[in-house]
Amino acid sequence: MLGSIARAGKTGRLPLNYSDYNRVNVQKLAEYIWTVIPNALREPSVLAYLFGLSLVLFIGSILVIPILIAHMRADYFTNSIAPENRWFERQPTMKVVILILKNLLGLVLLLAGLAMMVLPGQGIITVLVALTLLNFPGKRRLERRIISQQHVQRGITWIRTRAGRPKLLMPKK
Repeated sequence: MLGSIARAGKTGRLPLNYSDYNRVNVQKLAEYIWTVIPNALREPSVLAYLFGLSLVLFIGSILVIPILIAHMRADYFTNSIAPENRWFERQPTMKVVILILKNLLGLVLLLAGLAMMVLPGQGIITVLVALTLLNFPGKRRLERRIISQQHVQRGITWIRTRAGRPKLLMPKK
């Protein structure tokens, strides 16, 4: 397997056959990844793609995140029950479609927020907005832990004040 890493060459692809697949261990996989990434980063097209992605994430976070925060219910973090009688709750097909779209948007924002931890952008706030969109066990506890941080509260309060919305009600500690 290690010999085939050297044969990966310019394509950066490792020729695997199915008999060797089960024998690949984490160390060999890590070695492969560390040979592919530096080669990929030498390619101008890859760098241009990463720059474009960074720019789109930065501009998108500046435009979308404040809108989502401004439209968040003021009692979102204190009231665990969602409001009743939303139009899509009455239509089972739309409920599934909205749920899938909401989780896809949440996943995209989560990945963007994690990327913004090292790239320009509002990383923590983007992750918080992504978590509000995603459905997973332990979600409320994680959201409350993030929102309890002073710098996150200041950022969200500033955004909501500029949008003319009331401050978020914070959970009791």
